[in-house]
Amino acid sequence: MTYDIALKRIYQPADDEDGARVLVDRLWPRGKRREGLALTDWYRDASPTPALRRQYHQEAISEEVFAARYRGELRDAPESLLPLMRHARQGRLTLLSAARDLASSHLPILREALLQALHDQDGEGLATPSSAGPAPGTEPNEPPEP
Repeated sequence: MTYDIALKRIYQPADDEDGARVLVDRLWPRGKRREGLALTDWYRDASPTPALRRQYHQEAISEEVFAARYRGELRDAPESLLPLMRHARQGRLTLLSAARDLASSHLPILREALLQALHDQDGEGLATPSSAGPAPGTEPNEPPEP
């Protein structure tokens, strides 16, 4: 199955085609009131930790190091993706951030992790048998005769 996950700045106007609009920043965007954002949710748990975010914004670490560490944070806390995965399964999901440059923000990394988690979960569902009975065309195991 394909999933539609868009990235958008919170300062851009809401669009009917946005689907579920989820802000995934730890900090509330400056100068914005909740009523005017048409948010479905504000979900902080999938954003980078404050320490990682601070290091990146202070340029103490490179974009590559930030990306690797953020992927590690997401890998270490897979449950943080579950609410976003639910939204993505219902239709278009628009991830929102106050970042000026979305391409160098955490959103592309989060989108990639979400898509991977969704596809992994879909693959597991296909490999799981639908019943506990024997496979079609095989006979159930009978106990050996004494």
